[in-house]
Amino acid sequence: MRFSLGLLLVLCPGLLPAQTTGGADAPNAPAAADPDIVRAQAGIEKLRTLVAAGVAPRVQLEKAEDNLADLQDAAYLRSVLLVQDLSEAQTDEMVAAAGRRFERRKKAYEDARALVDAKVAPALSLGALLVDLDQARKELDLAESRARLTREIADMARAEQAMENQLSESAAAAPAIADRFDGDGVFTPAIFAQVETAFQTRFGKPLPVSAMGETEVHRAMGFDHRGRVDVALHPDSPEGAWLRQYLTTNGIPFFAFRQAVPGKATGAHIHLGPMSTRLKLGG
Repeated sequence: MRFSLGLLLVLCPGLLPAQTTGGADAPNAPAAADPDIVRAQAGIEKLRTLVAAGVAPRVQLEKAEDNLADLQDAAYLRSVLLVQDLSEAQTDEMVAAAGRRFERRKKAYEDARALVDAKVAPALSLGALLVDLDQARKELDLAESRARLTREIADMARAEQAMENQLSESAAAAPAIADRFDGDGVFTPAIFAQVETAFQTRFGKPLPVSAMGETEVHRAMGFDHRGRVDVALHPDSPEGAWLRQYLTTNGIPFFAFRQAVPGKATGAHIHLGPMSTRLKLGG
């Protein structure tokens, strides 16, 4: 996924104003430390007291709560949107948070537009809202693109899982899922660098790496993917066929997967290195 994420950042520079440091395992952690969120939470507590006393209108409290939810969504997106390695669950929440922010800005623009159409507000008042809406749309597009990349890695991991199941049931059935080449059994970073260089020279573009070593998806599925590389190429495409031939000629082990779950999900890719093993408890 390393080069794919880089491409997304080139296409959408400066999409988020700041990136929270640290991991993305705990969605509530960034929100709890955000000073804007802390202030918003304190303000809401005061408003609740005022509303209960009948001093402030409930609509004011509802607006404050909606603003807090938006700040929390923004904090979560800052913590995960540009993180290299995400789980499927994290990408689902990422897309949901971006979707909520987009819908809030869409509603704000539509409400303001109605006032302009009714001659209650000037057309100039729509400018900033339109910019916010466009920014939220780009944010959602980026979140969805990141989610697609993570799903591709998950599909590839499922393809390897299906391969393992087939091997345990019947070795004769395995070729229907993947081509296997054990080569000399050796795959190192230096060998991978040679593969990358050869592909770049042949096709004039980077090797489309989807998973470099261990990922959250592989860990979640119980696979030890350390020292392995997944390449997002269909084995029977011109580029995939060339890569398989190169690997075979140079004795580099690989598995060329044509599918993950027949009729449900595609996981076509070429796995460089020995077959992923099952993670051992505590390993």
